[in-house]
Amino acid sequence: MSVMWAATTLESGRFSAVERCSDIGELADHFSVLRCRGQGYLEVRLPGSAFPLLTLGFRDGQAVVHRFDEAERLSLLAADGIAAADAVVDVPVMDDIAVFSGKFVLAVDRAWALVHDFVQTRAPGELGEWCEL
Repeated sequence: MSVMWAATTLESGRFSAVERCSDIGELADHFSVLRCRGQGYLEVRLPGSAFPLLTLGFRDGQAVVHRFDEAERLSLLAADGIAAADAVVDVPVMDDIAVFSGKFVLAVDRAWALVHDFVQTRAPGELGEWCEL
């Protein structure tokens, strides 16, 4: 199963918007290396359509997942309880560090599993509760 993706590069540690088309295994390998390094950011979409697009930014064990249904329509996946709702968590978004409420923080392993499920099922709405911004 093919997936289009862009991610933090392994060489520079900076986000590269140049998309790759690969199977989920290559993306998983890339994510695993980023995970070992402690932080990263990736964007994932299905071949043949610009949307939906999922993003995953993470630092250490905490992650935030965005869903773009169109260029101006953005949602955040609701938290899984890893952080207190009133916590403030910093994760990479592209090359910046963004601050998020604990209401949107997931365990990084769960966030990755959800992105993987999206690629397999092609149904982002089934991943959990989305909060439109």
